[in-house]
Amino acid sequence: MLMQLYHSVQIGGLSLEGNLFLAPVAGYSDRAFRSICVEQGANLTFTELISSEAMIRSPVCNEKNPTAALLMRSDNEAYYSIQLFGANPEVMGRAAALLARWKPSAIDINAGCPVPKVVKTGAGSALMKNPANLGRVVESVAGASQTYLENVPVTVKMRSGWDAESINYRECARIAVEAGAAMISLHSRTRSQGYSGKSDWTHIADLVTRVPVPVTGSGDLFSPEDAQRMLEETGCAAVMFARGAMGNPFIFASTKELLTKGAYTAHGGAERLAAGFRQLLLLSADIGEGAACREMRKQFCAYTRGIPQGAELRNRLVHAETIAEYKRILERDNPRP
Repeated sequence: MLMQLYHSVQIGGLSLEGNLFLAPVAGYSDRAFRSICVEQGANLTFTELISSEAMIRSPVCNEKNPTAALLMRSDNEAYYSIQLFGANPEVMGRAAALLARWKPSAIDINAGCPVPKVVKTGAGSALMKNPANLGRVVESVAGASQTYLENVPVTVKMRSGWDAESINYRECARIAVEAGAAMISLHSRTRSQGYSGKSDWTHIADLVTRVPVPVTGSGDLFSPEDAQRMLEETGCAAVMFARGAMGNPFIFASTKELLTKGAYTAHGGAERLAAGFRQLLLLSADIGEGAACREMRKQFCAYTRGIPQGAELRNRLVHAETIAEYKRILERDNPRP
C-alpha cells in the first residue's frame, strides 16, 4: 500500500512523476526556496501569489519590476505553476495571457488567501463568497491559456468556505471544474480560521468523490507521517506542503522515502542550516546581497526552529547583514546532526 501512495499525477495535459507539491506561500516560496525544494524532490512548485492588476498595469518584461522577479523560474524547476489572484475575470484573463513568455507548466487561481488586503478586493478566499464570479474567472483564465499558452492546465486553490456557516467548497469546486479547472487544491480550513484551529480533512475526502479532476490536499502537513495519513484517509491525488516545508525542504525527500520504503532518514540541524545558507546564496544572486540578507532573517527563523540552541542562533542570525557574517555565525554555531 505504501508503494501506491507515491504515484504520478495527471493534471490536464501535464504529467507529473510524483504527488508531492510545494504550496504558494507569500514571502517564502521565492525562486531560491523553490529551487531547494526541487532538489529535495518537490514534483510541482507554485510561485508566490501574483497580482493580476499589477501584471497589466506595469510592463513585466522589465526584470527590475517586482512582479517580474516573482515570476522567475529556477534553473531546476522542470514543472512550476504561476499563481494569480484577482476578482475581475477580464483582468485575470489578460494577466494570464501575459504569462506566455514565462512558459509556466500550469496557472493556479488563488481562491483561498485569507489576508485582508487581498480579500477586500474580492480576490483570494473572497471569491468563494461569489461562486458565479469564481466560475467566470476560471473560464477567462482557461480561455487565455488555450489561446496564448498552448492550453496549459488551469487549477484552483481554495478553502472550505468563508466561515463555519458558509462551507461551500463543493459548489465552488463544481463550478470551477465546469469552467475549465483541471485540478482543485483544498486547504480545508475556512477563511475565518486563517491558519488557526484544525484543518478538517473530511472535506478533502468528500471532495475527492465529487469532482472528476485530481484533488490536492493541504492543511496541517508538518511531517512525512502527516502526508502519509492524509493520502490514506482522504484518497487525495497529491499533498501540498506549505508551512511544513518552511525551514525544512527535506520534508519532500523524507516523505517520498516514507511512502516508497516505509521509513526515512531524519535530517539534522546542520543539514537544514546548510540548506538555508545555500538559499541565501541563490537569493543573493537574484535580488542582491543586502536585500537577500534581510529577507533571509525570517527564513532562518524557520530553519532554526527545533534545533539545539536554536533560539540563541536565531538571535544572532536576525542581525546579520552580509553573507560573510551569516557564514561566520553558522560556522561557529552550526550544530551537529
